[in-house]
This record gives sequence, C-alpha cells and structure tokens, in this order.
Amino acid sequence: MFIGLSNNDPAPLYEQIEKQIIEQIMDGRLPPGYVLPSIRALAKELEISVITVKKAYQNLEAGGYIITRPGKGSVVAEAGAEFVREAKLKEIQNAFEKGIEECRLLNMNDEEILEIFKIVLNEKE
Repeated sequence: MFIGLSNNDPAPLYEQIEKQIIEQIMDGRLPPGYVLPSIRALAKELEISVITVKKAYQNLEAGGYIITRPGKGSVVAEAGAEFVREAKLKEIQNAFEKGIEECRLLNMNDEEILEIFKIVLNEKE
C-alpha cells in the first residue's frame, strides 16, 4: 500500500489518506482481507499525527470500506470493493441522467442522444 500526501492539495490529510485507500480498494491493489498498517505505523511512515490516521481509518470503517478489530488491526472489508463500485456506478448513472435532461432541453430525441453517446464512446477508445 502506498499513500502519498501533498501539502499543495487543499483536502485535509485524513481525506487524502481515505481517498487513496478507497482508490486502491477499487482498483484491486488492496483486496478484501488485506491487512492495513496499524494507525501508529502509518502515522510514523507518513510523518503525521496518529490522530490524523485514526480519523481516516474511522471514516473508512464508517463507510464500510474497512473493518477494525481491537488488538487485531484493520483489514479491507469483504464488501468494501463492491460498495465502492456501486457508489461509482450510481455517480455514473446520475451523470447520464443529467446529460439526458440537458439533451431533452434541446428537444433531442433518443436517436440523437444515442448518436452523441456513440461519438463520445468512440473518441475514448
């Protein structure tokens, strides 16, 4: 697991940690059951406060991404990757819905909307 913090990032350090751990869960670098570094070990490695890492871990646990067991440490939750995937799919669906609404405001029909989608899709390949 690699965490890179930036003083230039306006996000608080604990949010930077959370975001990077979630990204690594999403892309499979941190599979379910992966044992995360202890709060103290990660704080020492990153040269930051234990409180900052603790807050990140607490938020990750509250979000269902990790499970923390006293005396055992924290591990990536079995459902963590699926939860993140579902959240991302919901974001994508919302973006599509917003795009369709905008197209409807221009009085576009389904065929015209699909044609735009195909053009954009082909450009990304």
